[in-house]
Amino acid sequence: QVQLVESGGGLVQAGGSLRLSCITSRRAFSLYGMGWFRQAPGKEREFVAAISRSGGNAYYADSVKGRFTISRDNAKNTVDLQLNSLEPEDTAVYYCAASWKGTSYYDKDYDYWGQGTQVTVSS
Repeated sequence: QVQLVESGGGLVQAGGSLRLSCITSRRAFSLYGMGWFRQAPGKEREFVAAISRSGGNAYYADSVKGRFTISRDNAKNTVDLQLNSLEPEDTAVYYCAASWKGTSYYDKDYDYWGQGTQVTVSS
């Protein structure tokens, strides 16, 4: 089983920043498109950002565009999500995921998931 482990979550004030990281044990990391999703209590899991296998293309949900940045380092088997200008509405558990199909907006296209890291933004 491919292991994905997220880190970097925490409690911040509105307007603050966090950097989430995800590391995978899979050697063929570069063959997977990577994505970040989030899920708030009582709500469905939603797409946040995705990045292509080579890192050349990135995609964002409208709600985070301009504030969040996804990046990857295939040599280190990591994918990061920089969260800036955080808002209370960003409070959720953030999940890292890997997709054999490549980049996708749909969670069903992702094959492997991390356990999540909590991001809490206070007002």
